[in-house]
Formats: sequence, structure tokens, C-alpha cells
Amino acid sequence: MDDGPAPAILQIMQPLFHPSIEVVTVEAILHALADPVRVSIFADLASSSCSLTCSSFLKVSEKTVPKSTLSQHFKVLREAGLVRSERRGVEMHNTSRCVEIEKRFPGLLQAIIKAHNIQLAAGARGSAASRQVRRRQ
Repeated sequence: MDDGPAPAILQIMQPLFHPSIEVVTVEAILHALADPVRVSIFADLASSSCSLTCSSFLKVSEKTVPKSTLSQHFKVLREAGLVRSERRGVEMHNTSRCVEIEKRFPGLLQAIIKAHNIQLAAGARGSAASRQVRRRQ
């Protein structure tokens, strides 16, 4: 006996994994922030006073990042315990977990972000110097 077409399967969104702060490790944090795009994303989130959507990061360090790659970067940051993500409709809102991590590993994130900013500034100076050399040639 045929009951007609099969009912549509409802797709249920998987809950997002956020490790408890007690299981967050220095190794996971360092691994997640070893990627230049992820450290830039995290530095921006850490300095923001509000949550930022994933689409805020479609351009990172003057490079376009595909949405699928961006999703993977946020997954790595989330699973390392660095960010908390919340679905709001079709958008994903992200905030840093700096306060929690600072209590567990005092000074770690500040040192990483400071080093990242020094590197960015040095890169900007290097880029400006190389442009001046090319203009002279």
C-alpha cells in the first residue's frame, strides 16, 4: 500500500560545541592562533565591544575569505575555546572568551595579540618601504 510521497525530513541544526573553560588548553589556543587569518579574526573579536557576525570577516588582512573557509576558521576558534558563537536566524554572532581565558591563563592572549599587532605594524612598514623602492626604480 502506497501512502504517497515520503514526508520531508526536517533538518535540525546541530548544536554548536563550546568546550568548558576547564578543558581549554594552551596547545589548542596556540594551534588555533597559528593561522594568520584566524589570529586576525580573533584579534578583531577580542577588541570588539559587541558580537560580530561571520560576514564581518569576508575580508581579512585585505584578502577575501570564502564563506566556507570562514566557517572552518570559526569552528577551529570555537573548538579551541577562543570564541562563543550563537545562531540568530541565518547569522552567526561571535564573541571572544577573553575574560574566561584570562582567568585560566593570565596574560596569554594579551601577549599573543600584542605580538600579532607588532607583526602587523612591521609588515605595514615593510610594505610601505618596498613600495617606495619600486617607485624609485
